[in-house]
Amino acid sequence: MKIEEIFPGVFRIDGKLATKNLTPGYTVYGEKTVQINEEEYRFWDPYRSKLGAAIIQGLKELPIHPGDSILYLGAANGTTPSHVSDIVGPEGIVYCVEFAPRSMRDLIPVCEKKQNMIPILADARMPMDYKEYVEGKMDCIFEDVAQPDQIRILTMNAKEYSKKNGPSLIAVKSQSISATRDKKKVFEEAVAEVEKSFDIVQFMQLEPFEMDHLFLSLKLKV
Repeated sequence: MKIEEIFPGVFRIDGKLATKNLTPGYTVYGEKTVQINEEEYRFWDPYRSKLGAAIIQGLKELPIHPGDSILYLGAANGTTPSHVSDIVGPEGIVYCVEFAPRSMRDLIPVCEKKQNMIPILADARMPMDYKEYVEGKMDCIFEDVAQPDQIRILTMNAKEYSKKNGPSLIAVKSQSISATRDKKKVFEEAVAEVEKSFDIVQFMQLEPFEMDHLFLSLKLKV
């Protein structure tokens, strides 16, 4: 098998995206694994992960590295956070904020296996509510919260938890902002709102992996 490291901790194996499994023998969502040089790798399905889709679509820089502290807003059942967990490794940490109790029930067993993932049942609109659980400033904030005010949510959390000029990643879903208005117009307004607080490093749409999504790589303005 041909293996290539495309970002620190992120690999392409025979053309497919993968991360090195932090917990060998354990999978999260039925993903396939492969052994290479006595290491286990988990294939990363871009149809089930907006971050995975963004990497496939040509993300130029991944601001998530081994040893990093990550605030993940909208962790759901842990599919993408588990790959982020693999990337940051045993010296890193992923704070997984999730509002829905049903999703949290699925997330907790994943966090129990991947012990660098911390589950936090909280509303991302209230960043001070989890201040006691999040230690220090974050190396990166990732948001996948399908809400009309998702830009405001990211801005509040970045201003509270991001390092100076720190990076953030967000998947903006046009249907969550408005199900009736033109997608292009919704994205234009979202970008204008983002630019009030962030510099845009890169943006892309995620079709065919995710419909009606704009993925943005950002840095908090000083």
